[in-house]
Amino acid sequence: MSEIDKIIHQPVRLRIMASLVTLDPHEQVDFTYLRDLLEVTDGNLGAHLRKLEEASYINVEKTFVARKPRTFVSATAKGRSAFHDHVQALEGILWGTEKPPSE
Repeated sequence: MSEIDKIIHQPVRLRIMASLVTLDPHEQVDFTYLRDLLEVTDGNLGAHLRKLEEASYINVEKTFVARKPRTFVSATAKGRSAFHDHVQALEGILWGTEKPPSE
């Protein structure tokens, strides 16, 4: 059975990863969009993104758009895989097995 990922399991980081893995592999979201979507502060989001980036679960790209700094975030292949495994572990807890029962 898959293991709970202690990095992803924290509620804000779980929501960040859930938001990012719904994107196509090469798509990114803007920091401000993600902050507003999750209803967290800049500092709170920044701290959680740093933790996910240290684990190589996300890429953070800082750039300038019209002379304004912008930060874009995307899930890495490692992050997508870790999220998938984490979800399987949660399903295993819910269903008492590695996979939910087939209907």
